[in-house]
Amino acid sequence: MNKVIRTLGYALSVCSALVFAEAAGAQTSSGHNRAHSHSHDKKGSVTDGYFDDEQVKARLLSDWEGSWQSVYPYLVDGTLNPVMADKAKHGDKGAAEYRAYYDTGYKTDVDRILIKGMKVTFFRGKEAVNGNYEADGYEILTYKKGNRGVRFIFRKAAGDEAAPQFIQFSDHIVAPEKADHYHLYWGNDRAALLNEVSNWPTYYPSDLNGMQIVEEMLAH
Repeated sequence: MNKVIRTLGYALSVCSALVFAEAAGAQTSSGHNRAHSHSHDKKGSVTDGYFDDEQVKARLLSDWEGSWQSVYPYLVDGTLNPVMADKAKHGDKGAAEYRAYYDTGYKTDVDRILIKGMKVTFFRGKEAVNGNYEADGYEILTYKKGNRGVRFIFRKAAGDEAAPQFIQFSDHIVAPEKADHYHLYWGNDRAALLNEVSNWPTYYPSDLNGMQIVEEMLAH
């Protein structure tokens, strides 16, 4: 993956996964508490990463509230093979190559995330750590192929020491709306996380089974 050049865009308060993978490798522009106009060809929808800066609005943590499961185990056990086959059918790599690519992208040991109010709990098997998170703006990233994405960022205000200082959501949505899945980045260095474009743990609702997730992915 190519390195990201950031677009800093602090808000007033504060995937499909397949589309996201095609977008990786990026450029960005920067500005605090203001929108920076950006001209581009109207090549696709907001979901595909084509939008104006003025469309980006601050979002609350409630947009991601709920119980979420990692899709990585489904890649490992072969459940997502139909998704990789479909990707190969329409892309420029074989199914095995796509599987290896997504293995890097989806890989995580955080198998479940619970978000309720300000509280975010990270589960690794039976172990759990949690923190209370408050909005810390957003960043607009411009990718190599010309489309863009938004990271909505939250900073830990209280909680377990082991809980990350920052979490960054990317879900192909640029304004307040309930997410149906998301990519999550977490760590203790806000700026460094913005340069991470090769590993993007991906989460879908915990009440979906593997085949339902396959259907969701194929529909995007």
